[in-house]
Amino acid sequence: MNTPNNHIANSADRSWESIIKLYNKPDARKSIGQLCSTFIPYIIVWILMIKSMEYSYVLTLLLSLLASGLLVRIFIIFHDCGHNSFFKSAKANNITGIISGILAFTPYYIWHSHHRVHHATSANLDKRGIGDVWTMTREEYNNAPVKTRRYYRIFRNPFIMFLIGPLFVIFYQNRFTKKTMNPKEKRNIYLTNTVLLITAVSMSLIIGIKAYLIIQLPVLYIAHSVGIWLFLVQHNFEDVNWERDRNWEYMTAAIKGSSFLKLPLVFQWFTGSIGFHHIHHLSPRIPNYNLRRCHNENMMFRVVQPITFFQAFRFLNLHLWDEENQRMITFKNAEILQVKKNILYSTG
Repeated sequence: MNTPNNHIANSADRSWESIIKLYNKPDARKSIGQLCSTFIPYIIVWILMIKSMEYSYVLTLLLSLLASGLLVRIFIIFHDCGHNSFFKSAKANNITGIISGILAFTPYYIWHSHHRVHHATSANLDKRGIGDVWTMTREEYNNAPVKTRRYYRIFRNPFIMFLIGPLFVIFYQNRFTKKTMNPKEKRNIYLTNTVLLITAVSMSLIIGIKAYLIIQLPVLYIAHSVGIWLFLVQHNFEDVNWERDRNWEYMTAAIKGSSFLKLPLVFQWFTGSIGFHHIHHLSPRIPNYNLRRCHNENMMFRVVQPITFFQAFRFLNLHLWDEENQRMITFKNAEILQVKKNILYSTG
């Protein structure tokens, strides 16, 4: 289809711009089909979970795994809508995104406000802090006060990040307004919270508050845990590229600062092919259903080394960016390098 490239384009090569234009056009039929294949099964699984309570809560929990996967897929639709890549109409994107966000307990406008900053500053060492996962350099960590280092270790601990993190996001981060938010962002949080409250009360009156909570909470918890994991591994791998602002370049940051997470096909379906994150960062306007095709049809993207499902878990212990050696390292690596540096300094 396209002229093959056997290399990753550099900043002077703009050929990728003409390539991605072939894929960044929403297809209304595919988008509506994706809505039907996601929202309808989600509702059906919810009904089955309610019915399963009559037999066994173990069955309910098993169904919650399926519901959680569908909720992750709903979040991907929410995510695409904020990039105006799901429909051609901005109004259709916003309406669909707001509804999807309510189901995912995530306010639409403030989340995407931060996410746009993330896309504009991803892999930029001088512009960290908004819409990303807190990442310190080795030098920053070594020079930080003991209290900051301890706090960072706690924050980057997988137990805290994936078990406590979802609760923080669901019940605090996504529920309250801040002075820095604009009126539209605040109103959207109020709307999201109000609809969620009405839904919770209505469902509690129909099936009981206990039944509602023990169905809804596991689904939310699992889905948000998966979401945090996905977001982390997409930018936290051994060969990831970070640059200072003076050397930062958009194309390089997209291709080398984002991972190609090669998931099994069934996981690709539930995650909306977001594992092709290098393509997504290169062009957020590409709908999720076109990401895999864009990657597979162009050699310039296919030469990106994939990260497998199991490798992604191994990279969870990478916590610091070693600016000197241009790689992510563990806390243990940082300690060893610091000892070596101290020995060289004392003997030099």
